[in-house]
Formats: sequence, structure tokens, C-alpha cells
Amino acid sequence: MSKKFKTYLKSILVPVLVGGVVGFLISGSIDYNSLEKPFLSPPSMTFPIVWTILYILMGISYGILANNSLVDSKINSIYYLQLFFNALWPIAFFLLKWRFFAFIWIIILAILIIIMIARFYEKHKTSAWLQVPYLLWTLFATYLNFGVYLLNR
Repeated sequence: MSKKFKTYLKSILVPVLVGGVVGFLISGSIDYNSLEKPFLSPPSMTFPIVWTILYILMGISYGILANNSLVDSKINSIYYLQLFFNALWPIAFFLLKWRFFAFIWIIILAILIIIMIARFYEKHKTSAWLQVPYLLWTLFATYLNFGVYLLNR
């Protein structure tokens, strides 16, 4: 197994495993189907599929930087900080049912993703572009979060 392949594998496994562990932790608390939802809300089966794809893209993006020796402390800080915010959002939203807090939290996550994309872009443009679907989905999730908050108060 080549060093590059191992780097990509590790880079992909980190966000996928974080997402999987969080998914397992909240699985008994997901009440999405019982909530009043805003217009354009996708079916619940959409979320694990989309998030798995986004975590894979996130890992490939980071792997590009790692394989080209472009990772530095700024890249690591923003990457792992946004992953931390990403991991805690479903806990706030589903497990704790703190819908408004989760809304504020996801706005911070979106800001962190924008900063991450900018930092990645400075190092490798393709790496940054691979994060754009993540940003777009997070912005859509922000809309859904706010809609759920308003409709289920």
C-alpha cells in the first residue's frame, strides 16, 4: 500500500468515523419524522447518504493537502475545529433538542467552513472546491434547522 493511499484512507476515515460515531450516539433520539418541517425538507433517508458523501469529499480534500505537504497548523486548526462543530451540531439538535442553540451553532459551523475553504484555496484550489458541496449542504441544513425551530416551538 502506497504512502499516498494510506494518507487518503486516513484522511477519509477520520470524518467518516466521527460522523458514524455521532450518528450512533444520536440514533435513538432522531425525531425528524415527527417534526413539523419547512418547505423543501428532504426525506430522512437522504441525510445519511448525503453526509457520507460529504465526509468522503472532506477527507479527500484534506488528503490532497496532506499528500502535497500543504498541511500546517492553520489548516489543522480550522479543519479539526469545523469537524468538532460538525460533530456537536446533531447532539444539540437531536439528542438535547436545543433547536435554537443548534441554529446558532450551525451558523458558526458555516462560518468555519467558509474560513476553511479560504485557507484550503490558498494551498490547493481543488482541495477547496471539494468543500463547496459541504458548505452548500450546511447552509441548507441551517435553513432546515431554523424552520424546524420556528415550526416546533
